[in-house]
Amino acid sequence: MTDSRLQNILDKLDKAYGTEKKMYLEYNTPWQLLFATILSAQCTDARVNIVTRDLYKKYDSLEKFASASIVEMERDIHSIGFYHNKAKNLIACARKLLSDFNGEVPSDLDSLLTLPGVGRKTANVIRGNIFDMPSIVVDTHVKRITKKLGLTESEDPVKIEFELMEILPKDHWILWNTDLITLGRTICIARREKCDICFLREECPSAKV
Repeated sequence: MTDSRLQNILDKLDKAYGTEKKMYLEYNTPWQLLFATILSAQCTDARVNIVTRDLYKKYDSLEKFASASIVEMERDIHSIGFYHNKAKNLIACARKLLSDFNGEVPSDLDSLLTLPGVGRKTANVIRGNIFDMPSIVVDTHVKRITKKLGLTESEDPVKIEFELMEILPKDHWILWNTDLITLGRTICIARREKCDICFLREECPSAKV
């Protein structure tokens, strides 16, 4: 991987998608983004947004989440995958935020990782989008397309995260995620890539053209 090829990739992503941070999950407060991200595991952002629009009206505070019935919460989010576990995590996360963090979402990685339902991906979403801390989020799109671009050979999201930290400029850490999500949803679609119209095809060793 040459520095010039990586720079060409970043330049073309910037030209196509801009350099402003984007967030596909809807939220008004840090804890709402945290909960939406927990819900988004193995689920589309569009489905999560449909569910949270009503969910955040019904439970408009951490206190209401913390005191919610697990059975009722499961009903409220039942259209989202793994809703049993996610309902449990939302309630437990709300309780821990109230008991350990005075109702505030923490910014440091170690504290975020103590919250139920929060792994490195979710923690980095919060750090990058709420606290403007350079963070790399490795989801399925980032893992798949980073590999197609020849920037990693790993299947391990944590290893990919650290590999990308070594080569990407910090001002593109959070953008890498949202740009590749957009690319993966519109052009580099899993199992039906549109390589013939992809603006990265000249930089991509996996391009089928």
